[in-house]
Amino acid sequence: MKRLFACFLAIWMTCTLTGCWQDVSDKTEDDTLWPHDQSSEPQEAQEETLLPTVLSLPYLAGQTLDPLTCPDGMQQVVSSLICESLFQLDSTFQPHPVLCESYTQNDAATVYVLTLRDGIVFSDGTPLTAADARASLLRAKSSPRYESRLSNVQSIIARGNILTISLYQPNVNFIALLDIPIVKSGSEKDIPIGTGPYLYAELDGSASLMASQNWWQGNSQPTGRILLAETSDQNAVLYRFTSRDIQLMVADMTGSTPINATGRFDHWATDTTVLQFLGCNMSKAPLDNAAFRSCLSKGINRDHLVSAYLSGHGRSAQFPVSPASPFYPTSLEIPYSSAGFSSALKASGYTPKQTLTLLVNSENSFKVAAATYLASAFTTAGIPMEVLALPWEDFLAALATGKYDLYYGEVKLQADWDLSALLATGGSLNYGRRYDPEIDELLLAYRSADDPSAAMRNLCRYLQSSAPIVPICFKKVSVLTQSDVLEGLSPTVAEPFYDLSSCVIHLKES
Repeated sequence: MKRLFACFLAIWMTCTLTGCWQDVSDKTEDDTLWPHDQSSEPQEAQEETLLPTVLSLPYLAGQTLDPLTCPDGMQQVVSSLICESLFQLDSTFQPHPVLCESYTQNDAATVYVLTLRDGIVFSDGTPLTAADARASLLRAKSSPRYESRLSNVQSIIARGNILTISLYQPNVNFIALLDIPIVKSGSEKDIPIGTGPYLYAELDGSASLMASQNWWQGNSQPTGRILLAETSDQNAVLYRFTSRDIQLMVADMTGSTPINATGRFDHWATDTTVLQFLGCNMSKAPLDNAAFRSCLSKGINRDHLVSAYLSGHGRSAQFPVSPASPFYPTSLEIPYSSAGFSSALKASGYTPKQTLTLLVNSENSFKVAAATYLASAFTTAGIPMEVLALPWEDFLAALATGKYDLYYGEVKLQADWDLSALLATGGSLNYGRRYDPEIDELLLAYRSADDPSAAMRNLCRYLQSSAPIVPICFKKVSVLTQSDVLEGLSPTVAEPFYDLSSCVIHLKES
């Protein structure tokens, strides 16, 4: 399986550079397509010649490195080495303090008081203050990348090293939304100045990241210099990676733009918060029947779909929260069984009267393949279904006007796992205009719960029976590194160089 996966990886790589990567769930190495030297030179010497003299990362020349406004993808990778956040998310999407030393919240979970660490300075030596953090969060609140996650913020007050954040509505998991990079106020228009392990500099006319002597976590950077290799677009990034001019790139392997890649590289598969699901038009029969919708969930062989049609770049999920999260209610899962599906379908009272239409975005071949598989499987099981693949704009128009029975959807959720946008009455992603007071009450209970795990379990139990949507999986993306160059890498949802001090970079001596 490892060799088969490596071969597929070399042929089908989808590189949308989304800036989303998560905890290492598996690591493989492709050593089949790289044109190795077949001379009699010792293996150690051959491998040594493949090592770079300096670690190189791609970046878009002429584009800002401000982490709040820079383009998605590798530009974010570079900026993550310059700027740190109040909190960072670990491999299970749980927040851990970085620039914030501690925090408190009121009983209603509407006011958070954060205390910043003492003694932290930016790379230019100036002290970090709560005013800097406030300025960054206010800019983030109005930025396309972060505005939705901070829409619940009513006010931010800074005094000394204390930051007070007030919310419109309760959110007991609000801290999980604060993995937002902090930039020194006033530096965002030029080269951003952060508190991170590296700072931007030009050395011998080349753009570089140099190890910061003022990094509060000590001199534990794995290398003193990282070269920034200029690229103009995604194709240029791939070319320079294949040519070994750069040593790391991120790739969405099930995105909309398939490309070829050859070489010998390490692959780090990582979880994301991107959910793929079936949306139901509950205003049309038979999808107005909760028992029938619940049957659809029981009739999906998720593991097979992810393996065969998403090439393993996903994690099966029966609920709209990642299985990597401690909030995922594993105990509620129902194992797939064709016999169980048939029995539930019969008990629902369903009789086939028309062929159901499953919409899917035509630009993404992986989604089309998955939707086609589902339609075929349901048709075989006695639920006639056909796929209608539409261009993106037509796909959105059909959803907005309700001209569908089912649709193959995808949404990036936030790490606080507030599902209001997707499920609540009036939610921005509630395309079926569903109205279910019980869901609204359960969502509110989760946002204000003393025990969020129990509240999420109650919500998922109800979703399991009512099935307004049918979760399928959470996507994975990939971090690709040139073979043997980086060791101990543990990328997370926002930082490919998470736990930087554990990373080892192997370089060839000049």
